[in-house]
Amino acid sequence: MRTPSRWLRAVFACATLLALVPAIPQVNAAEPLAKDLFGSKSLPAVMPAKSYGFYSKGCFGGGIAMAVDGPHWQAMRLSRNRRWGHPQLIKTLEKLSDDGAEKDGWNGLMLGDISQPRGGPMLSGHASHQVGLDADIWFTPMPKRRLSGPERESFEPKSMIKDGGLTVDDRLWTPAHAAILKRAAGYPEVERIFVHPGIKKKLCDTVKGDRSWLNKVRPFWGHDYHFHVRIGCPPGSVGCKAQESTGTGDGCDKSLAWWFTEEPWRKPTGPQAPRARDVMTMKALPKECRMVLEAPSPQSEASVTVGGGSNRVADVIPTASPVEPELPNAIPVPSPRPSGQ
Repeated sequence: MRTPSRWLRAVFACATLLALVPAIPQVNAAEPLAKDLFGSKSLPAVMPAKSYGFYSKGCFGGGIAMAVDGPHWQAMRLSRNRRWGHPQLIKTLEKLSDDGAEKDGWNGLMLGDISQPRGGPMLSGHASHQVGLDADIWFTPMPKRRLSGPERESFEPKSMIKDGGLTVDDRLWTPAHAAILKRAAGYPEVERIFVHPGIKKKLCDTVKGDRSWLNKVRPFWGHDYHFHVRIGCPPGSVGCKAQESTGTGDGCDKSLAWWFTEEPWRKPTGPQAPRARDVMTMKALPKECRMVLEAPSPQSEASVTVGGGSNRVADVIPTASPVEPELPNAIPVPSPRPSGQ
């Protein structure tokens, strides 16, 4: 009988060894994207209201939703499910809707995107809006009738900027537009309001008297048909990363003049890096965002939606303290606004 070759003996030995080793499960090398994980959540995290991280890299728990309709607002693009925010932001939006209607001649707010139920990077669109402290408000005043669901998906807001230019269309701009911006900037919790550079210049050229509020109005790309309200980190959100100060002055200086040069509008050439939103994984977010992602959901959206009448958010949120108790009964759970109001 021939003796097996050295090569065959090695093969037999390896086969025997492999037979004794338990099977190793296959691991998917690609980590799931944070935008897919947060975008799949249709309801908020049941936990005390807190924001974690920065406006463009974070999340939030204990969110509540603006009602589809309020006394002085209508929510738009309902299919996106982006009506959610930290209770302090929702309170600010309600206040602005009331003050604008009663004091500034603004018929009502048409609300665009706020945040996803638990924040985080969005499946599309914004880089920010991740910590429940940002909201888009259309420059188009609310119509006197309530729009249908399909209308809220297809309604096109009007740009305040002339076609092909960088200046405001005076046929559309009214004193009420400036008034609603001033009203929002006057709230101490509001830290920034982003608008198209042409709108900032319009304000710089026309605002008389007190101009201190212009400091909060910042020029940025886009924002020709809506303004973006951003509040600061709420009390108790110790994991929230604050923004840099806007400094002093009204912002009607060389920093604004830059927007009217070619540089800000020059199209980039060559291969472009993907947006951070599209490659961000959970490792890029604060560690608390894993807790937010895995937290239970409320039983229904109705239990965390606020509206008008006696169910205003100001009536249901307890006064914030530096350290919020981690108790279930401390979680703000507003009652839904009765239908028909």
